[in-house]
Amino acid sequence: MNKEAINEILENKHQKLFDWIKNQPQDSFQKGPVGKWTTGQHIVHLVNSIKKVNHALSFPKFILKYKFGTSNREVRSYEAIVKKYQDKLSKNKEKAQEFNKKVSTPSEKQYKQLLTTLQIQNKKLQHKTKRWKNEDLDNLILPHPLMGKMPVREIIMWTAYHTEHHARILEQKH
Repeated sequence: MNKEAINEILENKHQKLFDWIKNQPQDSFQKGPVGKWTTGQHIVHLVNSIKKVNHALSFPKFILKYKFGTSNREVRSYEAIVKKYQDKLSKNKEKAQEFNKKVSTPSEKQYKQLLTTLQIQNKKLQHKTKRWKNEDLDNLILPHPLMGKMPVREIIMWTAYHTEHHARILEQKH
């Protein structure tokens, strides 16, 4: 997937989430199915996730190369990344739950700030994607807590799917 397509999918997946949120009651951030995350917790999680990606992409490329190495394979398609993530989630439910155990429900003020932060972080990621060279997107790798080391291009595509994944959960269960 080229950079323009990645940015388009990032924008579309985030906009779909924001559109859903706009149509919810004002206090919906506090609500969720019994034993599951609230809407606010989903947003906290998405903000934390995209911030980590943006933070990693802020380092000089030589440091990323030194710390994590370079890819030894072809970049996967968006569909292949989605499938691998779904497989990993289904096989590692306990690990995913443990990883996300400490996510708390934000206050109303924090929730509104988080939504703004998510919009800003999405735009930052799109900007960084546009500015990176294709060679670096494909060759430099970053660690993912569930999927292992992935080329940067894949991490960015995963970020778009990750937003879709949580938006779908919200739409179906909230």
